[in-house]
Amino acid sequence: MHSLSVPDIAVLKLLLSVEGIGPARVRLLKNGLSSFQNILNADKIALVSINGINESVAEAVIAAKKDFPEYEDKVNQELLRLSNLGGEIISLWDDKYPDLLKKIYDPPILLYVLGEMTEQDYYSLAVVGTRIPTNYGKIMTEKLVTGICEKGMTVVSGLARGIDTVAHSTTLKFGGRTIAVLGCGVDVHYPPENRKFYEEIPRVGAVVSEYELGTSPDAVNFPRRNRIISGLSLGTLVIETRENGGAMQTAHFALEQNREIFALPGNVNIHQSEGTNRLIKESKAKLVQDVNDIYEELAYKIQPLLNKENRVKPKVDLNMFQEKILEALGNEQVHIDIIAKKTGFSTADCLFHLLTLEMEGLVKQLPGTHFIAY
Repeated sequence: MHSLSVPDIAVLKLLLSVEGIGPARVRLLKNGLSSFQNILNADKIALVSINGINESVAEAVIAAKKDFPEYEDKVNQELLRLSNLGGEIISLWDDKYPDLLKKIYDPPILLYVLGEMTEQDYYSLAVVGTRIPTNYGKIMTEKLVTGICEKGMTVVSGLARGIDTVAHSTTLKFGGRTIAVLGCGVDVHYPPENRKFYEEIPRVGAVVSEYELGTSPDAVNFPRRNRIISGLSLGTLVIETRENGGAMQTAHFALEQNREIFALPGNVNIHQSEGTNRLIKESKAKLVQDVNDIYEELAYKIQPLLNKENRVKPKVDLNMFQEKILEALGNEQVHIDIIAKKTGFSTADCLFHLLTLEMEGLVKQLPGTHFIAY
Protein backbone atom coordinates (compact mmCIF):
# COMPACT_ATOMS: atom_id res chain seq x y z
CA MET A 1 0.00 0.00 0.00
CA HIS A 2 1.50 3.32 -1.05
CA SER A 3 -0.35 5.64 1.32
CA LEU A 4 -3.66 5.90 3.13
CA SER A 5 -6.44 8.02 1.68
CA VAL A 6 -8.13 10.79 3.64
CA PRO A 7 -11.14 8.56 4.47
CA ASP A 8 -8.80 5.80 5.66
CA ILE A 9 -6.90 8.17 7.96
CA ALA A 10 -10.24 9.48 9.24
CA VAL A 11 -11.40 5.94 10.08
CA LEU A 12 -8.10 5.23 11.80
CA LYS A 13 -8.33 8.37 13.94
CA LEU A 14 -11.98 7.62 14.70
CA LEU A 15 -11.08 4.13 15.91
CA LEU A 16 -8.32 5.45 18.14
CA SER A 17 -10.83 7.79 19.78
CA VAL A 18 -13.04 4.86 20.84
CA GLU A 19 -12.65 3.73 24.45
CA GLY A 20 -11.08 0.29 24.59
CA ILE A 21 -9.32 0.60 21.24
CA GLY A 22 -5.61 1.30 20.98
CA PRO A 23 -3.01 0.67 18.29
CA ALA A 24 -3.00 -3.09 18.93
CA ARG A 25 -6.74 -3.48 18.37
CA VAL A 26 -6.60 -1.19 15.33
CA ARG A 27 -4.09 -3.61 13.82
CA LEU A 28 -6.33 -6.56 14.70
CA LEU A 29 -9.30 -4.92 12.98
CA LYS A 30 -7.27 -3.99 9.91
CA ASN A 31 -5.82 -7.48 9.58
CA GLY A 32 -9.21 -9.12 10.12
CA LEU A 33 -11.28 -6.96 7.75
CA SER A 34 -8.59 -6.08 5.17
CA SER A 35 -9.40 -2.37 4.84
CA PHE A 36 -10.42 0.60 6.94
CA GLN A 37 -13.53 1.14 4.84
CA ASN A 38 -14.57 -2.45 5.59
CA ILE A 39 -14.17 -1.65 9.30
CA LEU A 40 -16.37 1.43 8.89
CA ASN A 41 -19.05 -0.58 7.11
CA ALA A 42 -18.86 -3.68 9.32
CA ASP A 43 -21.82 -4.71 11.48
CA LYS A 44 -21.57 -6.10 15.00
CA ILE A 45 -21.34 -9.73 13.85
CA ALA A 46 -18.39 -8.96 11.56
CA LEU A 47 -16.60 -6.98 14.28
CA VAL A 48 -16.92 -9.58 17.04
CA SER A 49 -15.69 -12.24 14.63
CA ILE A 50 -12.27 -10.60 14.94
CA ASN A 51 -10.15 -12.22 17.65
CA GLY A 52 -9.70 -9.70 20.49
CA ILE A 53 -12.84 -7.67 19.72
CA ASN A 54 -15.65 -8.25 22.22
CA GLU A 55 -19.27 -7.10 22.06
CA SER A 56 -18.79 -3.91 24.05
CA VAL A 57 -15.91 -2.77 21.84
CA ALA A 58 -17.89 -3.64 18.72
CA GLU A 59 -20.87 -1.62 19.98
CA ALA A 60 -18.60 1.32 20.76
CA VAL A 61 -17.20 1.25 17.22
CA ILE A 62 -20.68 1.18 15.69
CA ALA A 63 -21.81 4.06 17.93
CA ALA A 64 -18.80 6.15 16.89
CA LYS A 65 -19.54 5.84 13.16
CA LYS A 66 -21.81 8.87 13.28
CA ASP A 67 -18.74 11.03 13.95
CA PHE A 68 -16.95 9.95 10.78
CA PRO A 69 -17.77 13.11 8.73
CA GLU A 70 -16.33 15.24 11.54
CA TYR A 71 -13.09 13.24 11.51
CA GLU A 72 -12.87 13.40 7.73
CA ASP A 73 -13.14 17.21 7.85
CA LYS A 74 -10.50 17.33 10.57
CA VAL A 75 -8.10 15.21 8.53
CA ASN A 76 -8.58 17.38 5.45
CA GLN A 77 -7.78 20.49 7.48
CA GLU A 78 -4.78 18.83 9.09
CA LEU A 79 -3.36 17.67 5.74
CA LEU A 80 -3.78 21.17 4.32
CA ARG A 81 -1.82 22.65 7.24
CA LEU A 82 0.82 19.94 6.87
CA SER A 83 1.09 20.60 3.14
CA ASN A 84 1.72 24.28 3.84
CA LEU A 85 4.56 23.19 6.14
CA GLY A 86 5.95 20.82 3.50
CA GLY A 87 4.88 17.77 5.50
CA GLU A 88 2.82 14.62 5.25
CA ILE A 89 1.26 11.82 7.31
CA ILE A 90 2.77 8.34 6.99
CA SER A 91 0.86 5.33 8.32
CA LEU A 92 2.11 1.96 9.52
CA TRP A 93 0.76 0.46 6.27
CA ASP A 94 2.56 2.88 3.95
CA ASP A 95 5.59 1.96 1.87
CA LYS A 96 7.44 4.96 3.29
CA TYR A 97 7.11 3.77 6.88
CA PRO A 98 10.61 3.06 8.32
CA ASP A 99 11.38 -0.67 8.40
CA LEU A 100 13.32 -0.50 11.68
CA LEU A 101 10.48 1.29 13.47
CA LYS A 102 7.92 -1.20 12.15
CA LYS A 103 9.76 -4.00 13.99
CA ILE A 104 9.37 -2.63 17.54
CA TYR A 105 6.71 -3.89 19.94
CA ASP A 106 4.53 -0.76 19.83
CA PRO A 107 5.18 1.17 16.59
CA PRO A 108 3.25 4.42 16.16
CA ILE A 109 0.25 4.03 13.87
CA LEU A 110 0.74 7.45 12.31
CA LEU A 111 3.83 9.59 11.82
CA TYR A 112 3.72 13.30 11.04
CA VAL A 113 6.77 14.09 8.92
CA LEU A 114 8.39 17.31 7.74
CA GLY A 115 11.00 16.50 5.11
CA GLU A 116 11.50 12.97 3.88
CA MET A 117 12.32 9.54 5.27
CA THR A 118 14.49 7.54 2.86
CA GLU A 119 15.97 4.05 2.55
CA GLN A 120 19.30 5.51 3.66
CA ASP A 121 17.75 6.08 7.09
CA TYR A 122 17.88 2.35 7.74
CA TYR A 123 21.52 3.04 8.59
CA SER A 124 20.70 5.25 11.56
CA LEU A 125 22.27 5.78 14.97
CA ALA A 126 20.52 7.55 17.83
CA VAL A 127 22.62 10.05 19.80
CA VAL A 128 21.09 11.18 23.09
CA GLY A 129 22.14 12.68 26.39
CA THR A 130 21.69 15.29 29.08
CA ARG A 131 20.26 18.76 28.55
CA ILE A 132 23.14 20.13 30.67
CA PRO A 133 26.30 18.60 29.18
CA THR A 134 29.87 19.28 30.25
CA ASN A 135 32.44 20.71 27.84
CA TYR A 136 33.83 17.17 27.54
CA GLY A 137 30.38 15.87 26.60
CA LYS A 138 29.94 18.49 23.88
CA ILE A 139 33.40 17.92 22.41
CA MET A 140 32.99 14.15 22.34
CA THR A 141 29.52 14.43 20.81
CA GLU A 142 30.96 16.55 18.01
CA LYS A 143 33.85 14.15 17.41
CA LEU A 144 31.70 11.01 17.46
CA VAL A 145 28.88 12.46 15.38
CA THR A 146 31.37 13.68 12.78
CA GLY A 147 32.71 10.12 12.55
CA ILE A 148 29.19 8.73 12.30
CA CYS A 149 28.35 11.12 9.46
CA GLU A 150 31.57 10.35 7.62
CA LYS A 151 30.36 6.80 6.93
CA GLY A 152 26.98 8.06 5.72
CA MET A 153 24.90 7.07 8.74
CA THR A 154 21.81 9.10 9.67
CA VAL A 155 21.88 10.71 13.12
CA VAL A 156 18.62 10.44 15.10
CA SER A 157 17.97 12.56 18.19
CA GLY A 158 15.23 14.41 20.04
CA LEU A 159 15.95 18.10 19.32
CA ALA A 160 16.15 18.83 23.06
CA ARG A 161 18.61 21.22 24.63
CA GLY A 162 22.12 19.95 25.26
CA ILE A 163 23.48 16.79 23.65
CA ASP A 164 20.56 16.46 21.21
CA THR A 165 21.18 19.95 19.88
CA VAL A 166 24.92 19.31 19.51
CA ALA A 167 24.19 16.06 17.63
CA HIS A 168 21.84 17.75 15.15
CA SER A 169 23.96 20.87 14.65
CA THR A 170 27.15 18.84 14.09
CA THR A 171 25.40 16.69 11.48
CA LEU A 172 24.11 19.78 9.70
CA LYS A 173 27.57 21.36 9.69
CA PHE A 174 29.01 18.20 8.19
CA GLY A 175 26.30 17.97 5.53
CA GLY A 176 24.90 14.64 6.77
CA ARG A 177 21.35 13.37 7.30
CA THR A 178 19.57 13.80 10.61
CA ILE A 179 16.11 12.97 11.98
CA ALA A 180 14.59 14.91 14.88
CA VAL A 181 11.88 13.09 16.83
CA LEU A 182 9.54 15.36 18.82
CA GLY A 183 7.36 15.01 21.88
CA CYS A 184 4.97 17.62 20.46
CA GLY A 185 3.39 18.50 17.14
CA VAL A 186 5.79 19.08 14.23
CA ASP A 187 4.42 22.63 14.03
CA VAL A 188 5.36 23.42 17.63
CA HIS A 189 8.84 24.93 17.99
CA TYR A 190 10.28 23.47 21.17
CA PRO A 191 12.62 24.42 22.64
CA PRO A 192 12.12 27.86 21.06
CA GLU A 193 15.85 28.50 20.63
CA ASN A 194 16.00 25.54 18.22
CA ARG A 195 13.45 27.06 15.87
CA LYS A 196 16.04 27.33 13.06
CA PHE A 197 16.33 23.53 12.97
CA TYR A 198 12.68 23.23 11.90
CA GLU A 199 13.73 24.80 8.61
CA GLU A 200 17.20 23.26 8.25
CA ILE A 201 16.57 19.60 9.17
CA PRO A 202 13.73 18.84 6.67
CA ARG A 203 16.07 19.85 3.83
CA VAL A 204 18.52 17.04 4.69
CA GLY A 205 16.39 14.67 6.75
CA ALA A 206 13.13 14.80 8.66
CA VAL A 207 11.32 16.19 11.68
CA VAL A 208 9.02 13.46 12.99
CA SER A 209 6.28 13.09 15.60
CA GLU A 210 3.39 10.74 16.33
CA TYR A 211 1.45 13.63 17.87
CA GLU A 212 -1.17 15.69 16.05
CA LEU A 213 -0.43 19.24 14.94
CA GLY A 214 -0.59 21.72 17.78
CA THR A 215 0.19 19.18 20.52
CA SER A 216 2.12 20.83 23.37
CA PRO A 217 5.46 19.40 24.62
CA ASP A 218 3.99 17.92 27.79
CA ALA A 219 6.25 15.76 29.96
CA VAL A 220 3.98 12.72 29.50
CA ASN A 221 4.75 12.73 25.74
CA PHE A 222 8.49 12.26 25.96
CA PRO A 223 8.67 8.57 26.94
CA ARG A 224 6.74 7.69 23.76
CA ARG A 225 9.03 10.03 21.81
CA ASN A 226 12.06 8.21 23.24
CA ARG A 227 10.89 4.78 22.09
CA ILE A 228 10.65 6.15 18.53
CA ILE A 229 14.20 7.54 18.71
CA SER A 230 15.60 4.12 19.59
CA GLY A 231 13.14 2.36 17.29
CA LEU A 232 14.34 4.27 14.24
CA SER A 233 17.96 3.32 14.93
CA LEU A 234 20.28 0.34 14.67
CA GLY A 235 21.79 1.45 17.97
CA THR A 236 21.72 4.20 20.58
CA LEU A 237 24.76 6.18 21.72
CA VAL A 238 24.32 7.72 25.18
CA ILE A 239 26.55 10.69 26.00
CA GLU A 240 26.26 11.98 29.59
CA THR A 241 23.05 11.48 31.53
CA ARG A 242 21.91 11.13 35.11
CA GLU A 243 20.59 7.74 36.18
CA ASN A 244 17.01 9.00 35.92
CA GLY A 245 17.53 11.03 32.73
CA GLY A 246 15.45 10.70 29.58
CA ALA A 247 18.47 9.31 27.73
CA MET A 248 18.49 6.33 30.11
CA GLN A 249 14.87 5.75 29.18
CA THR A 250 15.84 5.72 25.50
CA ALA A 251 18.59 3.20 26.30
CA HIS A 252 16.10 0.93 28.09
CA PHE A 253 13.77 1.09 25.08
CA ALA A 254 16.71 0.13 22.87
CA LEU A 255 17.32 -2.89 25.09
CA GLU A 256 13.68 -3.96 24.79
CA GLN A 257 13.84 -3.49 21.02
CA ASN A 258 16.96 -5.66 20.79
CA ARG A 259 19.06 -2.77 19.50
CA GLU A 260 22.69 -2.01 20.33
CA ILE A 261 23.59 0.44 23.12
CA PHE A 262 26.79 2.46 23.31
CA ALA A 263 27.92 4.73 26.14
CA LEU A 264 30.65 7.30 26.61
CA PRO A 265 32.48 6.79 29.92
CA GLY A 266 32.77 9.87 32.11
CA ASN A 267 34.05 11.41 35.32
CA VAL A 268 32.74 9.35 38.25
CA ASN A 269 32.49 12.49 40.37
CA ILE A 270 29.86 14.30 38.31
CA HIS A 271 26.12 13.70 37.92
CA GLN A 272 26.26 13.81 34.11
CA SER A 273 28.21 10.55 34.03
CA GLU A 274 26.02 8.54 36.42
CA GLY A 275 23.87 6.95 33.73
CA THR A 276 26.51 6.19 31.11
CA ASN A 277 28.92 4.70 33.65
CA ARG A 278 26.15 2.51 35.07
CA LEU A 279 25.19 1.22 31.62
CA ILE A 280 28.82 0.22 31.06
CA LYS A 281 29.23 -1.22 34.56
CA GLU A 282 26.12 -3.40 34.16
CA SER A 283 27.26 -4.56 30.69
CA LYS A 284 24.19 -3.03 29.07
CA ALA A 285 26.25 -0.78 26.80
CA LYS A 286 29.52 -1.01 24.92
CA LEU A 287 32.13 1.48 26.12
CA VAL A 288 32.90 3.97 23.36
CA GLN A 289 36.22 5.80 23.11
CA ASP A 290 36.03 6.58 19.41
CA VAL A 291 33.68 5.98 16.52
CA ASN A 292 35.44 2.74 15.54
CA ASP A 293 34.01 1.11 18.68
CA ILE A 294 30.56 1.69 17.19
CA TYR A 295 31.47 0.45 13.73
CA GLU A 296 33.01 -2.75 15.10
CA GLU A 297 29.73 -3.60 16.82
CA LEU A 298 27.50 -2.67 13.87
CA ALA A 299 29.82 -3.88 11.09
CA TYR A 300 27.60 -6.67 9.79
CA LYS A 301 24.57 -4.35 9.72
CA ILE A 302 26.23 -1.41 7.96
CA GLN A 303 28.60 -3.25 5.64
CA PRO A 304 27.49 -1.25 2.55
CA LEU A 305 28.53 1.97 4.31
CA LEU A 306 31.95 0.68 5.29
CA ASN A 307 33.09 0.67 1.66
CA LYS A 308 35.40 3.64 1.29
CA GLU A 309 33.69 4.92 -1.84
CA ASN A 310 30.40 5.26 0.02
CA ARG A 311 31.66 7.57 2.74
CA VAL A 312 30.28 11.08 3.01
CA LYS A 313 32.95 13.78 2.78
CA PRO A 314 32.78 17.14 4.54
CA LYS A 315 31.62 19.87 2.21
CA VAL A 316 34.86 21.81 2.69
CA ASP A 317 37.70 22.66 0.30
CA LEU A 318 40.81 23.24 2.37
CA ASN A 319 43.72 25.42 1.32
CA MET A 320 47.33 24.47 2.10
CA PHE A 321 47.39 26.66 5.23
CA GLN A 322 44.28 25.02 6.70
CA GLU A 323 45.57 21.54 5.90
CA LYS A 324 48.86 22.31 7.64
CA ILE A 325 47.05 23.58 10.74
CA LEU A 326 44.88 20.46 10.91
CA GLU A 327 48.01 18.34 10.59
CA ALA A 328 49.57 20.27 13.50
CA LEU A 329 46.50 19.66 15.66
CA GLY A 330 46.42 15.90 15.21
CA ASN A 331 44.09 14.26 17.76
CA GLU A 332 45.04 16.33 20.82
CA GLN A 333 44.16 19.80 22.05
CA VAL A 334 47.00 22.19 21.21
CA HIS A 335 47.81 25.73 22.39
CA ILE A 336 47.91 28.47 19.76
CA ASP A 337 51.64 29.09 20.38
CA ILE A 338 52.43 25.43 19.65
CA ILE A 339 50.31 25.54 16.49
CA ALA A 340 52.23 28.59 15.29
CA LYS A 341 55.55 26.89 16.05
CA LYS A 342 54.61 23.65 14.28
CA THR A 343 53.27 25.38 11.16
CA GLY A 344 55.76 28.25 10.95
CA PHE A 345 52.85 30.69 10.57
CA SER A 346 52.35 33.82 12.67
CA THR A 347 49.91 33.60 15.58
CA ALA A 348 47.61 36.06 13.81
CA ASP A 349 47.57 33.95 10.64
CA CYS A 350 46.91 30.79 12.66
CA LEU A 351 43.98 32.42 14.46
CA PHE A 352 42.51 33.56 11.15
CA HIS A 353 42.63 30.09 9.61
CA LEU A 354 41.48 28.43 12.85
CA LEU A 355 38.42 30.68 12.88
CA THR A 356 37.60 29.60 9.32
CA LEU A 357 38.05 25.94 10.24
CA GLU A 358 35.84 26.38 13.30
CA MET A 359 33.10 27.94 11.17
CA GLU A 360 33.32 24.89 8.88
CA GLY A 361 32.86 22.59 11.88
CA LEU A 362 36.35 21.09 11.66
CA VAL A 363 37.97 22.71 14.71
CA LYS A 364 36.80 23.54 18.22
CA GLN A 365 38.29 26.30 20.39
CA LEU A 366 38.74 25.39 24.05
CA PRO A 367 39.46 27.60 27.08
CA GLY A 368 43.00 29.00 27.31
CA THR A 369 43.34 29.44 23.51
CA HIS A 370 43.67 25.72 22.96
CA PHE A 371 42.22 24.10 19.84
CA ILE A 372 41.20 20.57 18.90
CA ALA A 373 40.28 19.03 15.56
CA TYR A 374 37.18 16.90 15.12
